[in-house]
Amino acid sequence: MKQPPVSPRLATRGMVYFPRLLDKIRRHARGELREDFVENLGRGFDLRCCRYLRVEYPALRERVLAGGTDEEILAWAEQTGRPLSEEDIMVWSAFLSKRGWHDEATPTLEKYKSAAGLAGRADVLTMFDLFDADEGRRP
Repeated sequence: MKQPPVSPRLATRGMVYFPRLLDKIRRHARGELREDFVENLGRGFDLRCCRYLRVEYPALRERVLAGGTDEEILAWAEQTGRPLSEEDIMVWSAFLSKRGWHDEATPTLEKYKSAAGLAGRADVLTMFDLFDADEGRRP
């Protein structure tokens, strides 16, 4: 059965979204990723995460498909791209978890909320909120 990826709130060593990125790659390779996610593989937050790590999406995809835990793949990304300090991870996680909340992405969030039938949801304030609501993790 095709499913959405895990919540963007999950973290590897404190880095949010990274487990979701890897889960999307793994599910897609197994034919288990919901079709509406396929077109955006390696784009949007996936691409932003790769750029932050300074690794190319195709290289990350290849590494993920070779196997290993999320922690091992993050260690590979740090060796291949750049090492991350605790502050780097904190900045990333704070930025991404609040994306859409009173920033330049707010109009995009509102557009996506409307498209998902969630326009009336006052509790959906960030892109993470939207993902969780739209994917059934947030009632």
